[in-house]
Amino acid sequence: MDMKVGIVGFGLRSSLYRYVQRPGEGSEVTVICDSSERGRADARRAVPEAVVTGDLEVLLSAGVDAVLVLTPDHTHRDVVVRTLEAGIPTFCEKPLDITIERADEILQTAQHTGTRLYVGHNMRHMPVIRQMKELIDGGVIGEVKAVWCRHFVGNGGDYYFKDWHAERRYTNTLLLQKGAHDIDVIHWLAGGYSTQVTGLGALAVYGQVTDRRDNTDRRMGEWFSVENWPPLKQHDLNPALDVEDLSMVQMRLDNGVLASYQQCHFTPDYWRNYTVIGTAGRIENYGDGPGDYIHLWNTRSTHGFVEPDQKIRVLGDEDGHGGADPNLIAEFLRFAREGGTTDTSPLAARAAVAVGDLGARSLRADGSALVVPPLNRDVLEYFSRNQEPLAMR
Repeated sequence: MDMKVGIVGFGLRSSLYRYVQRPGEGSEVTVICDSSERGRADARRAVPEAVVTGDLEVLLSAGVDAVLVLTPDHTHRDVVVRTLEAGIPTFCEKPLDITIERADEILQTAQHTGTRLYVGHNMRHMPVIRQMKELIDGGVIGEVKAVWCRHFVGNGGDYYFKDWHAERRYTNTLLLQKGAHDIDVIHWLAGGYSTQVTGLGALAVYGQVTDRRDNTDRRMGEWFSVENWPPLKQHDLNPALDVEDLSMVQMRLDNGVLASYQQCHFTPDYWRNYTVIGTAGRIENYGDGPGDYIHLWNTRSTHGFVEPDQKIRVLGDEDGHGGADPNLIAEFLRFAREGGTTDTSPLAARAAVAVGDLGARSLRADGSALVVPPLNRDVLEYFSRNQEPLAMR
């Protein structure tokens, strides 16, 4: 029998419904809740068979077997706590929420209720990341000692500075909305979590743009254009704008690895570059999509830049972040049904929120290093055993 799946929030990540709406193949979307009339109208067009409502109570009482929470970041705690308390296995889109405290409330609720929680860090399913992880775990660069990521967010002005993402009260920082992906990947590739964070950043460019507009009557696809260039010629930016468009954080991990993350929203190009250095070599991706390459150096050279010892072609396809999204949803549905281990991790999701939140606090102060607060011991142990009750061990 197909799993009955609900969706809360039918906006930017609503395309995930395509990987759930497969009647006769294991799952179907039966109820969708969105607080806006436009979201509900989009839901009716996309999934006409589903019940569409603006009342979360309707979804909570609909008898669904699982739910995807795809609402704006600052609402995650409020919605996810209710779905978990209702006993519904829950997919929470990343980031877990916009502060450590709110993220911890979600984890505590999951532990208290015993309801399965899954966080949508889809990059753990992206071919480029999985291939880099396999190379590292295979020992080709020895023991990891350093990781850094440069994220060139060439579409930043259109993606993040024309709606609610531009406001701290909704986003806190783009180190979360955009950076949580990369911070999670840094932790995964390095095999540890950050214990100390320091940050620097600024609203370096878009704060100078005076052309502003309330875009609540539009969606991103209606204002996006590559012709919005150069950055100071952007137009229709959000009336309120106080998040940084240039940010960088440094991290000390619990296993001694040092890491850094740099994010710029006004570059001409759009891609992310990871460098991982170990005791026996380094790897670096040139491009992050199917057909691009991971370069591996593990012989010594004294002649500046040299061609890599190996070039590993990135696999995957063009749909759903290189195939990550369908694999992400498949893993969630399996976990919701059966439990067990997953490649994503609520603990890792909390660790990413910690870096983004503390990085923002640091860069908005004097750049001092801040210590990541520890999780409640019972919560940590619960998620460390893959949310399995003690009685089942």
